[in-house]
Amino acid sequence: MARDFAKKFYGSKRWKKKRKKIYERDGGLCVKCGNPGKIVHHIIPLSPENIDDPNIAYGDDNLELVCEACHGILTSGERLMLFDENGQPIPPPVQKVDFF
Repeated sequence: MARDFAKKFYGSKRWKKKRKKIYERDGGLCVKCGNPGKIVHHIIPLSPENIDDPNIAYGDDNLELVCEACHGILTSGERLMLFDENGQPIPPPVQKVDFF
């Protein structure tokens, strides 16, 4: 569900047209796992500060089609495997855990 600041954005004709374009560009399949795609995901998430930046909100390079499962992973804060410019894995940051 869209956050309050973005509800008008996601209901706009411009977004619906862009969403359709990304769906078609990605062949209707999740770019992460290949299952049927459902959600056009902002790689750099929309925020109140950047929602009016067309490169963030509508830029092809910032949008990808994903399935619900992959979108859940992407937005849950779980870290996916990332690689540096040399193709080497980037280790996850050390996280402090409070047990009690």
